[in-house]
Amino acid sequence: MATTETTAGTVGTERPSVSPTRQWLSRYLPLYLAISPFYLLFLVFGLFPIGFAFYLAFQSWDGIGPMQYVGFEQFRYLLTDEIFLKSIVNTFQIWIISTVPMLLLALGLAFLLNQPLKGKTAYRIAFFLPNVTSLVAIAIIFTSIFGNEFGLLNAVIRGLGAERFAWLDDEWGIKVAIATMVVWRWTGYNAIVYLAGLQAIPDDLYDAAKIDGATTWKLFTDITVPLLRPVILFTVIISTIGGMQLFTEPQILVGNTGGPGQEGLTMVLYLYEQAFVQNQFGYGAAIGWGLFVIIVAFSLFNWKVLNRPGDS
Repeated sequence: MATTETTAGTVGTERPSVSPTRQWLSRYLPLYLAISPFYLLFLVFGLFPIGFAFYLAFQSWDGIGPMQYVGFEQFRYLLTDEIFLKSIVNTFQIWIISTVPMLLLALGLAFLLNQPLKGKTAYRIAFFLPNVTSLVAIAIIFTSIFGNEFGLLNAVIRGLGAERFAWLDDEWGIKVAIATMVVWRWTGYNAIVYLAGLQAIPDDLYDAAKIDGATTWKLFTDITVPLLRPVILFTVIISTIGGMQLFTEPQILVGNTGGPGQEGLTMVLYLYEQAFVQNQFGYGAAIGWGLFVIIVAFSLFNWKVLNRPGDS
């Protein structure tokens, strides 16, 4: 009799079934709410500007008056705009004379920092410091270094008995000054990235090669470089994206117009000049999408070159 009552009581207090939707919400909704701030910020400051820039590229707009639909006219003009084409050439020239020596120097520094050195932590910090220094402060200092009349570099040149060089008035002088700023700022960052890749290489490979009589140069060329290929590919692509987006360095060094002969005019600086100085926001958006296509194409080219099949 007691067993029957217990069973009846259990049946009488049985919980109502919960729908699968309610179970899913109670389990996952708090998690989605926890990460929602990131997606809301990305929607407002990421996706919306991209979509609006695409819409704006088909409009003629000065930022105040009504927009006027012009279709593909701004993209057609972009393909024949001599100043934009010059900014592309300038950007690629600065990228070549900055990125190539920067990555080679970073790779050499990383190899040295991976050796058993005293105080190597202090060296790592010192090399990384330029990357976290204010870019505006860096540009102002380099303006003083490359000044035409009283720059520090010209003071050294005069001290050696040579004639001063007008760095910021010369075609290649401007590009060298901008490229030097890029090298100084990003070499340490790339060296730290390479150092992380080096520390993932087993020491047994180096020990075996040393037993076979391999020199330091052989260790570097036959073990370090081949095994670092994925890391090198990463740094090349990141440097390509960054090099195509140069803005603050040339703006502070030579101004919005790119200096004499527009030799320091990069693609992003030209975008800024058209959109925020000339108030041609529609054409500025078209330049931005042209810049996007160039960066994607050039990054894919670098990836194909450095990641060729069979070169593992």
